[in-house]
Amino acid sequence: MFKTFLYFLISLILFSSVSAKNIKIFEFTEKELSELEIRKVRGADNKTNYTVGQNENGNFLKAVADNAASGLGKEIKINLNETPFINITWKIEKDLQGIKENTKKGHDFAARVFAVKKTGATPLSNRAINYVFSSNSNVGKNWPSPYTKKSIDNVLASTKINFNEWITVKSNVKEDFKKYHDLDVNELDGLAIMADTDNSKMKSVSYFQNIYFSEN
Repeated sequence: MFKTFLYFLISLILFSSVSAKNIKIFEFTEKELSELEIRKVRGADNKTNYTVGQNENGNFLKAVADNAASGLGKEIKINLNETPFINITWKIEKDLQGIKENTKKGHDFAARVFAVKKTGATPLSNRAINYVFSSNSNVGKNWPSPYTKKSIDNVLASTKINFNEWITVKSNVKEDFKKYHDLDVNELDGLAIMADTDNSKMKSVSYFQNIYFSEN
């Protein structure tokens, strides 16, 4: 299973590059969504449904996962010495209460963002930090993915505190790779978004907005 998981992560990615102090990753427009390939996780019954919309704060991406698992992403070079902080604004409208997220049977999240570092010639060698909006765990909890220890689940938000409301979270990606993978990472290689419920067979509804990297 972990081979499928890592190949899925890298197959989500499309190439792009930027060099700015504040780096916005996604525009969440119809045009962008049409250009980003949505890839279903092998073994999942359905694809997550992604649509874009607008509110007073700009564009957002809505993700509805009904016994589904698929994601979208970009290969994008981020200088973590200049902009180490990932910032995510997101919301969970329907969560996944009662599952054990650190097990294969319950390894589902209504919203997650992967930060990916290529560490070898194949996807199997890649390392990832999986920033998650948990339905059951407290902020600050973390554990290796039950599918591969090369991906760490790190809880940045929880519906136990913030349910059906927008919240902005931040984490130092450079420090996270050192802490969880013992890697000194100067440049990130890609970012991917996913909402998945294929293990629990449940339904989730989530929103993503304004994902960017910053100096502090």
